[in-house]
Amino acid sequence: MDTTRLDTAAALSTDTVAQARDATRHFLEALSPAVEADAADAVVLVVSELVTNALRHGGGHYALRLAARPSGIEVAIEDPSPHAPRLRAPDLQHGTGGFGRHMVNDLAHHVAITPGPEGGKTVRALLPR
Repeated sequence: MDTTRLDTAAALSTDTVAQARDATRHFLEALSPAVEADAADAVVLVVSELVTNALRHGGGHYALRLAARPSGIEVAIEDPSPHAPRLRAPDLQHGTGGFGRHMVNDLAHHVAITPGPEGGKTVRALLPR
């Protein structure tokens, strides 16, 4: 199989979580074959969570990269913080979070965190098409 013909990538520059979700929806809508609605919703949800974390904990700046691969949709979020996201117990009493990393892990086939060559990190998630 020729994967280069099936590989579509986009580097997106957005300022807010809402813009990242919109850009992701546009990216997914442009793919052929189309991504099923449930799979697209999962990708948008993962983008929303990872961008929110990058803005909140990663220094307020991020880069979003999306790629359509034969094995699924890859979401990559780069931010300047060298600290890896941590898995914590969800706070069911005070609503302070703790759900996002669990959700991303549940929705994705694979999640990887890679340190950047000059600091920072990239969080990648591969989701089903």
